[in-house]
Amino acid sequence: MSDRSRVRLLNHDGTFNVRRNNFGPFHPYNAYNTLLSLPIPRLLALMAAGYFATNLLFASLYWLAGPDALAGTARAPLGRFEDCLFFSVQTLATIGYGKLVPASRGANILVAFEALVGLLGFAILSGLLFARFTRPTAKIRFSRNALIAPYRNGWALMFRLVNLRSHDLTDVHAVVSFARWIDENGTRRRRFDQLALERDFILFMPLHWVIVHPITEASPFRGFTQAGLAGADPEVVCLISAADETFAQTVHAKTSYDKSDLAWGAQFVDMYLPDTDRVAIDLNRLHQIEPVTPPDAV
Repeated sequence: MSDRSRVRLLNHDGTFNVRRNNFGPFHPYNAYNTLLSLPIPRLLALMAAGYFATNLLFASLYWLAGPDALAGTARAPLGRFEDCLFFSVQTLATIGYGKLVPASRGANILVAFEALVGLLGFAILSGLLFARFTRPTAKIRFSRNALIAPYRNGWALMFRLVNLRSHDLTDVHAVVSFARWIDENGTRRRRFDQLALERDFILFMPLHWVIVHPITEASPFRGFTQAGLAGADPEVVCLISAADETFAQTVHAKTSYDKSDLAWGAQFVDMYLPDTDRVAIDLNRLHQIEPVTPPDAV
């Protein structure tokens, strides 16, 4: 259990640091989600590799079917394999120039099978690309640190976030949970508390949003010192949900802060810029903090 206490549930980039099963990323249970989650350049590269591998497989089968399987091929082994490869490309994509044609029963069976693979394969790839490119995602950046900062007449836990995209997010909600390890009757276990926020909902987020949890008498942070909080291996988990006006769908973003991300006795640098025509912020200041006198305990 002591080893597990050093492992965070959620990485700062929003990915879960968990393993649900021992299956690989392309196991049938995980393959669809894996493909949808891949970065677009990697997804396109994987599709190109699959396309080449499929043609290479069928070219090998045509070549193994014998010199008389395809009419119009070269007689040299290497030249015939090249012709088989390009014939596979034409068959898989239903191009069919007509120079190379199947001339045996085995070749005709391979053509029929490859045509079916091509139709099904391109249908699956089209659906996958459509789902990947039309799936709305939030491009929200969170501050690198969560702070124990001055707030009114006391202290508060706070962090901030900003929407990097130009389109608007509305009906924005935040849920923040505080996890730490406690000893209860000689047993070490993880405890979760949902934090009461100064404001857990805003109508829209055209600029940045500072999420604040006031450390009151009812706060689970009350009574912690800096060393005591670090010893509890804390993790602050945040989930943001919002309506994307462009796609008219709900999008989500999440992050977490562990003990190495908590800045004790600091406050954020102001992000607002002087502008006479518009309200402006400097995104480069999102992570900038400045020290203040830290409390002995909150």
